[in-house]
Amino acid sequence: MRKDVRILLVGEPKVGKTSLIMSLVSEEFPDLVPYRAEEITIPADVTPERVPTHIVDYSEAEQTDEQLFQEISKANVICIVYSVNNKKSIEKVTSHWIPLITENTDKDSRVPLILVGNKSDLVEHSSMETVLPIMNQYSEIETCVECSAKNLKNISELFYYAQKAVLHPTGPLYCPEKKDMKPLCVKALARIFKVSDLDNDGILNDNELNFFQRTCFNTPLEHQALEDVKNVVRKNLIDGVHDNGLTLKGFLFLHMLFIQRGRHETTWTVLRRFGYDDDLELNQDYLFPPLKVPPDCTTELNYNAYLFLQSVFDKHDKDRDCALSPEELEDLFDVFPYMPWGADVNNTVCTNERGWITYQGYLSQWTLTTYLDVQRCLEYLGYLGYSIIAEQESQADGITVTRDKKIDLQKKQTQRSVFRCNVFGEVGSGKSGFLQAFLGRNLSRQKTIKEEHRSYYAISTTYVYGQEKYLLLHEVFPDFDYLSDSDLACDVVCLVYDASNPYSFEYCAKVFKVEQSFLVFKPRHSDGCCTKKRLFSFQQYFMDSKTPCMMIAAKSDLPEVKQMYGCSPLEFCRRHKMPPPQSFTCNTAGDPSREIYTKLTTMAMYPYVSRHSCNTFIHKLSSLI
Repeated sequence: MRKDVRILLVGEPKVGKTSLIMSLVSEEFPDLVPYRAEEITIPADVTPERVPTHIVDYSEAEQTDEQLFQEISKANVICIVYSVNNKKSIEKVTSHWIPLITENTDKDSRVPLILVGNKSDLVEHSSMETVLPIMNQYSEIETCVECSAKNLKNISELFYYAQKAVLHPTGPLYCPEKKDMKPLCVKALARIFKVSDLDNDGILNDNELNFFQRTCFNTPLEHQALEDVKNVVRKNLIDGVHDNGLTLKGFLFLHMLFIQRGRHETTWTVLRRFGYDDDLELNQDYLFPPLKVPPDCTTELNYNAYLFLQSVFDKHDKDRDCALSPEELEDLFDVFPYMPWGADVNNTVCTNERGWITYQGYLSQWTLTTYLDVQRCLEYLGYLGYSIIAEQESQADGITVTRDKKIDLQKKQTQRSVFRCNVFGEVGSGKSGFLQAFLGRNLSRQKTIKEEHRSYYAISTTYVYGQEKYLLLHEVFPDFDYLSDSDLACDVVCLVYDASNPYSFEYCAKVFKVEQSFLVFKPRHSDGCCTKKRLFSFQQYFMDSKTPCMMIAAKSDLPEVKQMYGCSPLEFCRRHKMPPPQSFTCNTAGDPSREIYTKLTTMAMYPYVSRHSCNTFIHKLSSLI
């Protein structure tokens, strides 16, 4: 909704522009009329739409053309005033004023026009027959009002229509030439219908219509009123009502009726409630509500958001197989302006044997998006209508911002339910297989994955002490000269080496011991060029950090060989107070074991235990599984 409305009155001299303004303000016809009225502001609390309104007069005698052009460019709506008893002033509407306004307004931003026939008290006939062809010729003309400043006839109505033309414009909704709604309006209303169709059966039943009515207009419809609405649609449209519910065609027809009968505010109320701006685009404030995420805090979906997403899944899983087929997934994202999930999602979360995203995989992908890019999650929830259907202030109400991890360490407990594990290892060590095994895919299933559909993330649930938690695995490719913040930002580290490759472990040891250094640029004296110079070592990443680490001996189905390093992997782990290397393989006939992922999640949840008494801790973990 606009913060204010600016109305400009133009027209030939002595048509009564100033008199109209003064009659509105004083509620009586002025005895003495100046050349021009000063700009007045009507407070929001005395206007029907509760929006401050500025009324600006124009006088040819007191203002220059340049001043007129400036006022035209600033106006939100322009009233072209003519005298009903003066044919020349009517002719000037098309010969002078409309072309002048068109030349001085942005072509992309259409300014609505109101034709105002003043001095109706001086004639017994109406000017509407003369003006109607003009209205048909120019689509920017919203309406025509005949009034009398002297008799105070239609004065308040005139300014109400002007205000309405700005706040509830016809232009974006309706094409007078085609006598039909514009494509963007139809598209917006179709999305609103689909969001409001809570069971996705293609009709709005009485309960859904009542919810829609209460959401948009804060009041339910009486049973008889509902029947009256459906009867109007039945009489005018064969397939507008089905199974006693309103179809999309019927829904669109009703809004066409509102617009054609001059009740644009009804349609605009609906559009704005569902997040649309004056250009029928979803408002940025609607899609991206404020959400503050301090450093070292993460973002998760809360209980209400999960409930909402579950309902969205249920209404699109038409065959009730607890998975979304490509057609069902496309139907779910039909309310989006683009397809948000690519083919890599199928290799990021759990799928069924046909490769369709399961219910658990669907929730996992939403959890991943919330954790990695909460702004995108807010946008997606906005498209689905979360704030409307869940009856929340905004999508931000569906997000939990976790407390600083340092506080978790101090208190030795956490309320978080999503834990990130960064997976390191040289090329060919088995990192990708480790990620895919978490999703229940053995080596034979992994071989069917196309390289272009590969994902560097895998997320699913694990259970720790009976609590369901999400473990997010991220395959990392570090630059040994510098590890980025994202390389470090995790709850547990997984170092993967190929037990059958004698040179594979060295890579893991190097990652564990690699130093973070500040780089400075020092100019040479001779040519002024800069050279990199290492200033000082700041931290040996994982060796000095409080982040728990686990060593994974991958490909354990192959013969184990001695690692060509200064010490064995087992001795390395002992020296650095890490759990002993964990054997792992995804080359199995059935689903790979999930035991190791439970251990990783538990280490992430209890980092203060796992780094100080790792062997005892791992022993306890093994007894839990």
